Amino acid sequence: MGGLDLSTLVQPADTRIVLVVMDGLGGYATAARGSELEEARTPNLDDLATQGSTGLVEPVGPGITPGSGPGHLGLFGYDPLEYELGRGALSAAGLDVELKPGDVAARGNLATLDKAGNITDRRAGRIPDDEAAAVVEKLRTGVDIDGVDVLLVPEAQHRVLVVLRGEGLDARVTDTDPQATGVPPLAPEPKVPDAKRTAEVVAELDGQVRGLLADENKANALLLRGFDSHRELPSMQQRYGVTPAAVAIYPMYRGIARLVGMEVLPKAEDLDGQVAQLEEHWDRFDYFFLHHKYTDSAGEDGDFDRKVAAVEALDAAIPAIVQLGPDVIVVTGDHATPSQMAAHSWHPVPALMWGERVGRDATERFGERWCAAGMLGLRPTKDLMPIALAAAGRLAKYGA
Repeated sequence: MGGLDLSTLVQPADTRIVLVVMDGLGGYATAARGSELEEARTPNLDDLATQGSTGLVEPVGPGITPGSGPGHLGLFGYDPLEYELGRGALSAAGLDVELKPGDVAARGNLATLDKAGNITDRRAGRIPDDEAAAVVEKLRTGVDIDGVDVLLVPEAQHRVLVVLRGEGLDARVTDTDPQATGVPPLAPEPKVPDAKRTAEVVAELDGQVRGLLADENKANALLLRGFDSHRELPSMQQRYGVTPAAVAIYPMYRGIARLVGMEVLPKAEDLDGQVAQLEEHWDRFDYFFLHHKYTDSAGEDGDFDRKVAAVEALDAAIPAIVQLGPDVIVVTGDHATPSQMAAHSWHPVPALMWGERVGRDATERFGERWCAAGMLGLRPTKDLMPIALAAAGRLAKYGA
């Protein structure tokens, strides 16, 4: 919104907005077939697209591949170039771990190294939660670094929160996770002189972890990324005058919702449970964020068909959401995760907005190539929030 303070235009309204996020939704067509979304059977999303407006969004900017943090900040209307969040801070918030001033947090991946020390699997075969917990407990009892307390908290599957607590620590350290296989973990490097000791601590931690896990078949290393420290963000209540709630299963997404002031509802078991939570709490909130992870995990695994199935599962939940009577529904993703690349990418993400005052364009199917012709155009992801607020009658006129 340029230099305009959107909060000055906020006005109350008895309306409700639902943001449905299919994580890693975006993809791209090839000569052989369409994107995962285009190939999926999505009659309900197509109906919303037909009745509403569509477009493409870029989470950060042209050609920029975003992490999940920037992608979600954009969805909530925060400029990801102004507000930076590391994965460590997000994971800590999602696990209800309070970061104290001076703490350094990082997102850890249990991973598999071969005998040469090269990474063969960055996610240790998506190790089950109970096996991961046993590995983390082995590390808790074995890691010992002079002058530094190391807090290790299992997140889900291979994911582990790592918090370093001690004097003189600085989060400005490079990742040890190269986000690639066939290469060794990276050596941590200080980005500034004040982070030299922290880089040494991270290197010591890496060495101890490898020693303690040398007899493990799946998880024999811990890759770290997204080093960060304590963060505070202006809340969505302050910025937009909404009473927001998050319906998310995975800790990191619960964490970022908490950081922007959402009430995080109890964790559901599955998508049906998430929709049931919307219904149960419908009268308590006027803004809901529903997060669907499985499109992203399938894309990261390079599994085209499983990503298609994850899209179709979300589509089947749309009628129940519409039946609740929201004034505005937004459906999009935080970034693209094409299965062809098995990773996040820079490709624009399809978006649709539905509601009585949204307006209708000529698009009749929800997919990248069809959304490219939609009325929302190609725009930054952060623009979706003010448009949704306006369509819900929550923004007053600007100027005389």
